[in-house]
Formats: sequence, structure tokens, C-alpha cells
Amino acid sequence: MSEARAKDEARTRVDRVLRVLLPIAVLALGVVVWELLVRVGRIPPYVLPGPRLVFSTLISDWAVLGASLLVTLTTTLEGFLLAAAGGVGLAVLFNQSRLIEYSLYPYAVILQVTPIVAIAPLLLIYLPQQAAVLACAWIVAFFPVLANTTLGLRSVDHNLADLFRLYGAKRLAGCGATAPCHGGGLSCRLCLPRRRRRRCPWRGS
Repeated sequence: MSEARAKDEARTRVDRVLRVLLPIAVLALGVVVWELLVRVGRIPPYVLPGPRLVFSTLISDWAVLGASLLVTLTTTLEGFLLAAAGGVGLAVLFNQSRLIEYSLYPYAVILQVTPIVAIAPLLLIYLPQQAAVLACAWIVAFFPVLANTTLGLRSVDHNLADLFRLYGAKRLAGCGATAPCHGGGLSCRLCLPRRRRRRCPWRGS
């Protein structure tokens, strides 16, 4: 048993190291290939600048690029927070009322499949520039939060839901049992594995 446990721990450590090193190795390889393509193909900088030129420009023009980066990060964070609040809140409403879900969910899907480049000009016309940019960020992040939170709320075990009803719990009490599942929509559109979704209701009980 001890040898098997030691092998499992060693395998786990190797997996952790590989998860860190392999993405870094792939990134380094991509940068090298990028630089070789630019040099061998003699591609002009205005078509495809090499990584060395990009890095040097980033350092020399940091005063301008840093301010722009701060604005971009601020808008991204604001859009993410609005999408998280709106998506989770609307998902809870969907879970509590099928009529609301049937009425509003198709429009959420339409909003998701509509290209943002088709909506952005209209937003710039009818909204101030900062509000239009924030609305674009919200549109991009809203649907994954809504879809994954709705999926998490639906994954509550029926036995657990019956237990809530037996003890006279409020309708919103069951939502807390799926709190770990809400991260599926907040993690860059990555859905939680099926095994973790099954365990979520019991983790919150």
C-alpha cells in the first residue's frame, strides 16, 4: 500500500510539473517559430512584426501602452462583474420560474450568436464611447455565465431537493448547494467536468 501511494504521489507531482512546463515550452516554441518565419520570409514589420521588435516597442512606448492597458483591464473587469451579476441573477430566475426561462432564454442565445462587430457600431451610435465599450465586454461575457450557472442549478440532485422541501426550506435555499458550479461560467468559458458537477450539490450541503 505504501509503495502504491508513493507511486501515486510521484505521478501527481509529475503531472503538476508538466502542467506548468508544457505550456511554457509551447509558448517558447511558438515565439521561436514566429521569429524564424519573420526572418526567413523577410516579412515587413508593418505586415507581421517579429517578437523582438514587439518586445522592444513595448519597452520604449510603455508610457502610452501602459495607460491603454490600464483602461482595457478596467473595462474588462467592469464587464466581467456586470456579466457575473446579471448572468447569475438571471440564472436563478430561470431556475425558479420556467416561464421566465422560456420567455428570455432564446433572446440570450440570439445575443450570443450575433457577431459583436454587427452590434458595436449601433452601440457607438446610441451610447457614449465608454458605455458602448463596456456593453461589448458585457455581451461577450454574459452568456457563458448564464449558461453554465443555469446548468449548475439544474444539476442539483433530486434527493437533495426533496430533502430541502421536507425541512420546509425556501426555494432559493437549493441554490447555495450548487455554488461551486457557478465557477463554470466565470472561468473563461470552461465548463466544469462532469464528475465535479455531480459532486457540487453535496459539497454545499
